[in-house]
Amino acid sequence: MADVRSHFLICTGGGCIASGALDVSNAMREELKARELAGEVDVVETGCLGPCVQGPVALVYPDGVFYQNIKVDDVPEIVEEHLLKGRIVERLVSHAPGTERTQAEMEDIPFFNRQVKIVLRNSGIIDPLNIDEYIARDGYQALAKVLTSMTPEQVVEEVLASGLRGRGGAGFPTGMKWKFAQAQDNDVKYILCNADEGDPGAFMDRSVLEGDPHSLIEGMVIGAFAIGAHQGYVYVRAEYPLAVERLEHALGQAREYGLLGQDIMGSGFDFDLEIRMGSGAFVCGEETALMTSIEGHRGEPRPRPPFPAVSGLWGKPSVLNNVETFANIAPIILKGSAWYASTGTESSKGTKVFALGGNVQHTGLVEVPIGMQLGELIYEVGGGIPNGKAYKAAQLGGPSGGCIPKEHLNVPVDYATLQELGAIMGSGGVIVMDEDTCMVDIARFFLEFTQEESCGKCPPCRVGTKRMLEIVERICNGEGEEGDIERLIALGETISQTALCGLGQTAANPVLSTIRHFRHEYEAHIKDHYCEAGVCSTMFKARCSNACPASVNIPGFVSLVGEQRYDEALKLHRERNPLASICARVCFHPCESKCMRASLDGALAIRQVKRFMVEQEKEPQLPEILHDAENAARKVAVVGSGPAGLSAAYFLCRLGYRPVVFEAEPKAGGMLVQAIPAYRLPRVELEREVKMIEDMGTTIEYGKALGKDFTLQSLKDEGYEAVFVAVGAPQGMGIGVPGEDGPGVYDGLSFLREYNVSGKGEVGKNVAVIGGGNAAIDAARTALRLGAESVKILYRRTRAQMPAWGEEIDAADLEGIEIMTLVAPEEILRDASGKVTGVRCKEMALGDYDRSGRRKPVAGHNPDFVVEADTVIAAIGQKLDAPAVLDGTPVELNRWGYLGADPDTGQTSVDWVFTGGDAATGPASVVEAIGAGEKAAAAMDEFLTGANHAFWRRDVEPPTYFDPDADPELVDRHAVEELAVGARVTNFDEVELSWAAEVAIAEAKRCLRCDYGKYCVTKES
Repeated sequence: MADVRSHFLICTGGGCIASGALDVSNAMREELKARELAGEVDVVETGCLGPCVQGPVALVYPDGVFYQNIKVDDVPEIVEEHLLKGRIVERLVSHAPGTERTQAEMEDIPFFNRQVKIVLRNSGIIDPLNIDEYIARDGYQALAKVLTSMTPEQVVEEVLASGLRGRGGAGFPTGMKWKFAQAQDNDVKYILCNADEGDPGAFMDRSVLEGDPHSLIEGMVIGAFAIGAHQGYVYVRAEYPLAVERLEHALGQAREYGLLGQDIMGSGFDFDLEIRMGSGAFVCGEETALMTSIEGHRGEPRPRPPFPAVSGLWGKPSVLNNVETFANIAPIILKGSAWYASTGTESSKGTKVFALGGNVQHTGLVEVPIGMQLGELIYEVGGGIPNGKAYKAAQLGGPSGGCIPKEHLNVPVDYATLQELGAIMGSGGVIVMDEDTCMVDIARFFLEFTQEESCGKCPPCRVGTKRMLEIVERICNGEGEEGDIERLIALGETISQTALCGLGQTAANPVLSTIRHFRHEYEAHIKDHYCEAGVCSTMFKARCSNACPASVNIPGFVSLVGEQRYDEALKLHRERNPLASICARVCFHPCESKCMRASLDGALAIRQVKRFMVEQEKEPQLPEILHDAENAARKVAVVGSGPAGLSAAYFLCRLGYRPVVFEAEPKAGGMLVQAIPAYRLPRVELEREVKMIEDMGTTIEYGKALGKDFTLQSLKDEGYEAVFVAVGAPQGMGIGVPGEDGPGVYDGLSFLREYNVSGKGEVGKNVAVIGGGNAAIDAARTALRLGAESVKILYRRTRAQMPAWGEEIDAADLEGIEIMTLVAPEEILRDASGKVTGVRCKEMALGDYDRSGRRKPVAGHNPDFVVEADTVIAAIGQKLDAPAVLDGTPVELNRWGYLGADPDTGQTSVDWVFTGGDAATGPASVVEAIGAGEKAAAAMDEFLTGANHAFWRRDVEPPTYFDPDADPELVDRHAVEELAVGARVTNFDEVELSWAAEVAIAEAKRCLRCDYGKYCVTKES
């Protein structure tokens, strides 16, 4: 061994073995032997290193270089380049997110360098089958200290002083449990280890057993000495064959070394350990059920008291802790309770091992200080949410736990805080969920698990969870009823108060927790038969259509385009969304984020297919329109001709009405014409769709401003029976810094409106745009086209946190606009004449997570700096002057100061006044406004006639061919061509270019037709 210069430590935990780690290990040995390096490089098969998703993984020691995703074919290169020439194989190491910068050494990788390893101190470093390696890292030193220099009472007091709490569930103080058992006057006592680990997604204990089994043995021997036990049992599930094998091997070694059995270390203390294997029943994680199982009976819980410390296994005083708890004991004894208590929080000491799973970049095993913020655990250690998705919640504590939503990412992960939020620490399973997760379905999943795993001994758990599951399943199937939520809460609270054991008492937690934090999802499932995540498939035909705020039949029109039936496709689209051309250019396409094709070779380019479709229109393609003389005679008004107003007018026309639209500006379109530049939305396309709606029977009166030229009451007095208010949020917001009042400083909306409406606009040479949304990007790109030599965007958060659409940010980058992040304006600087000269800025840093789920910017420590500018555009938000709009009409406002309305109908507190779009929600998307207009039109008609006549809401199966048995061919998503940068930054020509027919048709044929077979079949069809 003296000649060994390097160690190749390869993880042979269960996950890496499944990925081929043993093959890599064997290949490495063969390669080293072939190159006569076997005596210089030692291959060590270790336990779990942590990042399971990257397996097989290995650590080259002493260099500290961490390799991931290793294949057998990579072994010769690692030997040749690294072990012989000392050069890192960069393609096999970690890279900083979004960069080519390598993070080769383990200490540089955030997944590792934020961890504090106490329980996992040896895992991934030593050979778990070699007791000498454990001893070389202070193994059994704590046991020697205990047996030679401490009394049982001193051991218990040291554990008490450390603040160690049980790591298996409720977090009861370990030292207190030991003290109770120690005080019992009985010659026979038992110490037990719960290695059953039944939570879905949890594998912390398994990894310790596989990677460092002697840490468990040493902890149990110390515990036995402390309470006066001479026999112990490790209860482990039979589904852990590798863990059982390594633990049995370790027990044999410990006996061989005199560390188990008679007269341990010559101290006179006798203790031995045996393994008892369970069949995987979740209830056997409950301590009394586990003891019943060891006794040879069916695993069922027993009433308490008496507690196990008084009467446990075979009626004798017994202590039960889990693997992680015992693995903490040796370091506490060896380094002292004060050392251990220095990590963690005031009430929760030490570290906690978590199994990170679900929608997180770096799934695997981590050990972090208790009290670390949940956001830090998920984003800094776990690497955040993959595929650009948004974090939604994390389930902590498994089936007995609860979920933590984004509003609480800043909470410290400790026992008390989690309990306040309806979750528990549990054994350490953390299931991260993104925006594509339905919380009702998650509750169903965990409830189904606990119901199936119920031992059946007590009716509250056996019957109560069954009834709860039936209700939740009905809700997921679109069959929920009013009152179901209240029934679930009542049942859950009853079960928690009356069930026999802790597992039964916490069985309802996932339901109660999801109702607490995501009640709106339950309500949407029940009332609207809508699953926002697109999971509960009985409620929709396809996930893309379900994600569309306008509920467009996307597979339908796409498949028709694929068959070159463009007119039919456009008619089908306009069944639910009249502004097809507009949305083909400015929609943020939420449909594509839900496209199932993304899991194969990229989401379908739905927006580009739509654009090609509308460009084939030779004459207006209109869907069915009712002709109703009675409706035509009624007076209905729409205030505002933005997307919500145009949509409402369109659907009112389809019902036979002849709405009058009152528009304050000289052109129709609202924010479409005032705020969106022509290089994104050519005005001819907007005018074409406005004309279509006018031709259907809509009258638009221009230059009529609500609150100035007329009021809601005056419309009522003129005989209008229903009014839809769609005035948007038309006012920009100030920055709130010194120097902003005066020439050279504009709000974003005013700046965009000035050029877009009048065609006039002037900027200086150096423009600073403040903000990070779409309006800021539009203002910056417009300023560049108006002749600015330098345009800088100043945003107080990071680029990843910018609310603007990613493609717009990338386009600004490409056009040469500098995006300065973590920058906040402090003052607009002016010279003696009052001319703007720059923006004094403060560098920001990221602080705690706020309720938006983002880390909030806080002032950094560096000095302020100046960004040179002669023009400043503040695009930081929009608002509505609601009192001026209402002019005394008693419409209630919502908590944000916008017009309050029923989200399903748009009806306000004044029954004849309806609203939708930005006026009700604040700044949102075009397609959301279109959807709101459709809802309001249907509701206005129902208000006037007493019945719902929204005939277009029927599901119509597209008459296209589809072979459900054919396997999809892998075809990459077709790219969108754009004008070259040099050809576009000097004008307002449309940047995106049209597709050729063959490209659009090929893209349309990539659709997987998720809607196939989900339509109701009638006799006629």
